[in-house]
Amino acid sequence: MSVRLALEDEGYEVAEAESGEDALLAFGQNPADVVLIDIMLPGMDGFEVCRSIRKISDVPIVMVTARADTHDVVAGLEAGADDYLTKPHAPKELAARIRALLRRVRTSDPATQHLVFAELEIIPDEGLVRVNGAEVRLTKTEFRLLVELASPAGRVFSRELLLEKVWGRDYFGDGRLVDVHIRRLRTKIETDPANPKHVVTVRGLGYKLQA
Repeated sequence: MSVRLALEDEGYEVAEAESGEDALLAFGQNPADVVLIDIMLPGMDGFEVCRSIRKISDVPIVMVTARADTHDVVAGLEAGADDYLTKPHAPKELAARIRALLRRVRTSDPATQHLVFAELEIIPDEGLVRVNGAEVRLTKTEFRLLVELASPAGRVFSRELLLEKVWGRDYFGDGRLVDVHIRRLRTKIETDPANPKHVVTVRGLGYKLQA
């Protein structure tokens, strides 16, 4: 209730659900612009709710956890969340995270060129990615990350720079966000995610995209 009141004070329209099952039903009937999921829920836990929503939507998702435990954070991101927040958190911080997510969605200004890296195609102005001619579904964050790596291809991007470019200049997060999203991206566009051909790690420096 306190979170709802704080967000309503910030001007957001908030819909609450008492359980994971209720949340999925509500989302199916009235999709939201941003979804906030607590990991600890009665019935279906937050991870499963996140995975279920991610199957049908690329809506921005923030996972909330009572622990800063690496396992919880990484598991939430692996389930498809775009960001995470640990309790206790200030209402202003949560509102700032939501604003940053909405700003990324609304102000994305991809280049218009058609980018080709062997079997990988990126069409920024259409929001499309294809591998061997088959369309690959990415979340908005994964797509933004891939486009940044392609601009220009071959450039090495540090985790800090990717956080700034993809999550926002005013974002205060850590490199786990980048690492987990890179891992998820590889599972979708690489033939062998364990031995990536396109999104490669440059030891000690960051990541780059290559043909």
